[in-house]
Amino acid sequence: MKTLQPPGWKAPKGYANGMAARGTLVFVGGQVGWNADRAFETDDFVGQARRALENVVAVLAEAGARPEHVVRMTWYVVDKRVYLATLRALGHAYRDVMGRHYPVMTAVEVAALIEDRAQVEIEVTAVVPDEPG
Repeated sequence: MKTLQPPGWKAPKGYANGMAARGTLVFVGGQVGWNADRAFETDDFVGQARRALENVVAVLAEAGARPEHVVRMTWYVVDKRVYLATLRALGHAYRDVMGRHYPVMTAVEVAALIEDRAQVEIEVTAVVPDEPG
């Protein structure tokens, strides 16, 4: 996996401008901040984001993938002001679950998500590298 950073561009914080990878593609559908029983345990934005990331990691594991295999994330948030106001705490939660791997990321504010209590939904693409040889 290779991070793509055009020469002369200021380095982004918390994400990459681009990534190149070769291997098995893994697509994780949008994960919200509920538990395995599909029940929300909190309405706190950062708490839901942490749980959504944990759910992403659980789905990745089913394909033998880990957080460092993620090449793209899309975040759908219902309130960008809350997202921006919680960036420090959100960054801590992200690093706790995903480590210090920062793939390509897009964040989009949406009017609503299908699950009424959901404040964030995260979808992911990962690439598990081919075995050497």
